[in-house]
Amino acid sequence: MKIALLTYSTKPRGSVIHTLELAEALHDLGHSVCVFALDKDGKGFDYPLSCQVQLIPAHPAPSEIDQLIAQRIQEFVNYFNQFPQQFDCYHAQDCLSANALAILREQGYIPHFVRTVHHIEDYQSIYLQHCQDRSIREASLCFCVSDRWKSELQEHYQINAPRVINGVNLKRFSAQDHFFDFSGHPIYLTVGGIEPRKNSICLLQAFQKVLTRFPQAQLVIAGGATLFDYQEYRDEFFAIAESLNLKDSLVLLGVVADADLPKLYQSADVFVFPSVKEGWGLVILEAIASKIPVITSKQPPFTEFLNETQALLVDPYSVDAIVSAMCSVFDSADSLVAQSQSVLSQYTWEISAQQHIHHYQTLLYA
Repeated sequence: MKIALLTYSTKPRGSVIHTLELAEALHDLGHSVCVFALDKDGKGFDYPLSCQVQLIPAHPAPSEIDQLIAQRIQEFVNYFNQFPQQFDCYHAQDCLSANALAILREQGYIPHFVRTVHHIEDYQSIYLQHCQDRSIREASLCFCVSDRWKSELQEHYQINAPRVINGVNLKRFSAQDHFFDFSGHPIYLTVGGIEPRKNSICLLQAFQKVLTRFPQAQLVIAGGATLFDYQEYRDEFFAIAESLNLKDSLVLLGVVADADLPKLYQSADVFVFPSVKEGWGLVILEAIASKIPVITSKQPPFTEFLNETQALLVDPYSVDAIVSAMCSVFDSADSLVAQSQSVLSQYTWEISAQQHIHHYQTLLYA
């Protein structure tokens, strides 16, 4: 099959990594895959790829989010209008690229499009909410990556979306490599940046209490490339960090180079991820593959693939619960790591690619 996979960014976010790993797995199965991505800085992907890639220039855009999104959608549309290409399947991994495909189908350029719903946002903007609704309702086929979002799509959109799995690249994350040279101990790592759904402020407040037990500890926060800047939330986070006088205890790495990410996991003692909203949680699999114990939220989608022998599951809204887990995790770290390894064989990109091909063929040849 000839498959076009569209993603809104070249920066590492969950849906972007899903796109790239799926593209490689489909390529390895013998399919012709091209990843189309908006590229803001002209640097492309910091990620080794065997499949074809088409980078679409993303020009400077207004700071007002509705106008920014409208421009990004139109940049996809303009590119495909200018460089029409024929694929068997057009698959968007996000709301933005799905809206572009909806317009292209309306214009008669493509016959259909597929959309993966990683999670559903609660947008305040009427325009963004409309874009999200359109990307879901007008798709010829919707996928989701967890039972939680499968239920949400059924309840709110009356769509029965097939569930496809995420995976983890064991070769990347299980190999022992050089380590980051952090000065503290223990090292608590989280990946995903500072934003509301990552529950960053709650984690920060918990970490400040952990320092009374482990005064040399460091909290390392990596990642954070997103369309939304969450400036108010970030301002609050940094104000709290300053008031708590965390100084060298808080390490903010920003976006980490792809080649360095496995080293980062292997430099950590604990992965702590009390997120309140995720499509699935790819970073948890990466941490498990890196053989470090995991603390995460006791709610779907995490509870769909983890039990209490494989990770410490906590109430993400309770600072004290997070503190307790961060302090007690070392008592069961070896057991948590050993028990969690069985999860890895259930979630591979090859299985995910096979699931996608089955559903693509069902759509095209029904």
